Amino acid sequence: MFKIKVERIVRKPIDEVFEALSDHASYGLFKSVGVAKLVTEGDEERNGVGALRTVQTGAFKVWERITAFERPTHMQYQIEKAKPIKMEHYKGIIDLKDLGDGSTHVTWISEGRLVVPLVGRLFDRKMQKQGTIVFNSMLKSLESR
Repeated sequence: MFKIKVERIVRKPIDEVFEALSDHASYGLFKSVGVAKLVTEGDEERNGVGALRTVQTGAFKVWERITAFERPTHMQYQIEKAKPIKMEHYKGIIDLKDLGDGSTHVTWISEGRLVVPLVGRLFDRKMQKQGTIVFNSMLKSLESR
């Protein structure tokens, strides 16, 4: 099982950080992410609850369903499908806290398991390491926008 938890202070206002992390279109601006597309719009907001988006980094692609959307402090997602490696995704949470000085504390959690016979644990460790790098990279790059 992989458990990714990244906490970082981003020196940007909470509304700006939430918009960048919740809007599929902004993911293409992150160097660590290749392509993100909105497959299905959300029920009340385009990228809100019910939205289905694809996010692709290299050959790895996931389909994420937004399951909670509380602007500008909280978002949850569930990875429903992954290619070329199957995944069971248990938790995807992004929490933001306004620090009152124009910066935002971000906590990003993702937990799951890659379904690979015999070497699944090895792939989970790699996913945990790579996911941590990608999430940190995305949050760091927000400050330079």
